[in-house]
Order: sequence, then C-alpha cells, then structure tokens
Amino acid sequence: MRIVHIITRLIIGGAQENTLLSCEGQHDLGHDVTLLTGPPIGPEGSLLQRAQSYGYKVELLENMHRAISPRKDFAVYQEIVRRLRELQPDIVHTHSSKAGILGRYAARKAGAKAVIHTIHGLAFTASTSPIVNHVYKKLEKRAAPLTDKIVCVAQAMADESLAAGIGVPQQYVVVYSGMETEPFIRPPLPRAEIRKQLGFTDEHIVVGTIARLFHLKGHEDLLDIAAALCRQFPDLRFLWIGDGILRPRFEQQMQQMGLRDRFVLTGMVPPQQVPQLTAAMDILAHPSRREGLARALPQGSLAGVPTITYDIDGAREGVIDGRTGFVLPPFDKDKLSASIAALAADSDLRRRMGIAGREFALQRFAASTMVDALQKVYLGVL
Repeated sequence: MRIVHIITRLIIGGAQENTLLSCEGQHDLGHDVTLLTGPPIGPEGSLLQRAQSYGYKVELLENMHRAISPRKDFAVYQEIVRRLRELQPDIVHTHSSKAGILGRYAARKAGAKAVIHTIHGLAFTASTSPIVNHVYKKLEKRAAPLTDKIVCVAQAMADESLAAGIGVPQQYVVVYSGMETEPFIRPPLPRAEIRKQLGFTDEHIVVGTIARLFHLKGHEDLLDIAAALCRQFPDLRFLWIGDGILRPRFEQQMQQMGLRDRFVLTGMVPPQQVPQLTAAMDILAHPSRREGLARALPQGSLAGVPTITYDIDGAREGVIDGRTGFVLPPFDKDKLSASIAALAADSDLRRRMGIAGREFALQRFAASTMVDALQKVYLGVL
C-alpha cells in the first residue's frame, strides 16, 4: 500500500513515538510510506532525525505549526492537497488535532481512497480555555464525517468522543499505542549500574515518574505527599524523568521543604535512555490529570515495575488494578500516598505486580501488535 501519515510536529512525545513506530513497522512490511510533518518546534526535543534516518520518506511542511494561524493553516492545507494528489496514496492516516483536521479535509479534496485518524488525546479537553475547547469540539465534529475509521489509543477516548457527538460508533476502533519492548526488558545498562550513576543504593526505594514538568502532570501532588512519606520511609527517593517550564518552581519547593536531596531530576533525556532509567525504579507513579493512555504506564510495566495512576481517561486500560498496580480515584492524594506506602513497605508485592505487569504489557502494547492491528484496519477500509 501507499501510506501517507500526517502529524503536526515531531517533538518527543507519545503521539509522535506512536506515529514513528507505525511508519517504521509499515516500511518494514514493504509498504510505500511517506510522513508529512511540521518543524519540531518546542522545548520537548525532536524526533525528526530518527524519522529521516529510517528509510521511508519524510517531508517537512514549514508552515505547519501547533498554534492557530488562518493564513499559514490555509497554505499548509493547500500544500497537503497538492502533495496528496502527486503521491496518490491508498491510505491517509492523520495524527494530532491540527494535522488531523487539515489533513482530513485535504485528503478528501485530493481524492484519497481511505482516510484514517488517530485520537492520541482529546483536543477538546486540552485547553484551560472553554472557548478553545468548544472550537476544537466543533472542528472535530465537522471532520468526523470525512473519516473512514477513527483509531483510539484507549476505549475511553472513543467513549468520550461519542459522548461529545463526534462521529458514530461504527467509525471507532481501539488500537493500543505500541512501543519497543526489548529495551525495557533488557535495558542497555543494568539496573545496578544506572542506580549507582543516579546516586541510589540497594536500600533506596525509588518512586519514579516519566512526564514533562508541566501543568496537569501531577508533580504537585507528589510534592504534597513527599514529606510525610519521607518521614515514614527514610530510604525513599524520587526520580523524575523529563523537563519543562515548571522545573524551577518545583526545585524551589523541594529546597524549602528540606527534601532536595530526596529528588533526582534527570532533565530532558533521549528516548533511548528511558528504558534503563525506568529499570532503576521500584515504583512508577503517574498522577496526571489528563491523558489519552499514558505511555509511562506500560513502560513501567515492561520494566517490571508496579504502576500507580489516577482513574482518568484511558488509565485503567494500562493498569490492572490490584494486579499490576493501583488505579486510584481521581486526584485523591491520600490514596496516592497510601498506595506508594503499601508498595514501599512490601518488596514481595512489588515483585508480584512487576511480573504480572510485564506479562500484561507485552500482550497489549508491543509495537508489532499495533502495526498488525493497523494493517487490519487499513485492509478492512479498502
């Protein structure tokens, strides 16, 4: 098949990694794959070089930016129409809100055989502005009839979209976001070595997070409960993987609490380092307030680490409550603290949940499983 993927930008993020793994897997199967994307502008880091080095075609749309700009957006739309007419793809597969809307309209204008869109996170709940969310909901409603299949990374995404009046049930299909599993099972550096580099001893119990230091990611909740947990468990340590605009504020708060030595902040790291850093953890906590289905959850499970999450969006599809970790009432910091304490106090419980989590994640979140599922969606539509 001739397949064109369209995404707004290739920053380091879950939607972007999902898209690249799709492109790579389809290229490996012998399909003719082209990826259209805008410049990877943002503090999160870039995946553009990885995309350009794999072997499929990557084309940069200079005017494609996340921010809304009617003049530039119309120019991008026209450029996508032109390229799709030249490429004549069997499948146009769009990702992210901006590219999803422009790409679907362009695909229909260009006469594409089939149009697929993946919802990685809900665009109409992403902003703190009700007006912006209303606009995105309206745009998504109008784009839905242009779409043959709407792929969701969690059933919760489909349910919430349908409740908002976007599309019809028969359009929706769930394909869980895939990831490379081998680096988490056999990380490049062994656990003992990476823990030593990070300053952790064998006695330390490490609670890790994998998330941007940004609003709604839940780091504030961890800081609120950290003092009491550290008094209860003198060997407790926190490992935060990621960077962002809130880092100075968090570091200042840690200092004021007298807990700066209890936290290790890695800053931004290349994606290939995430598996070994995850293996250094004993517990993964992801108290985010908004997600599609956070990749951090299966990443923790693949590394053999029990995971803790609030019950928001697709989180319960990434954790089996009581078996691979804990799914907590949304934003219940007391339950968050109690769950961390229960795991910190019981190494056998951590081991059992880690084993069960790895088995579960291997079945549901392998990249090959995702690529095979997308192949069935494409063939079904064609």
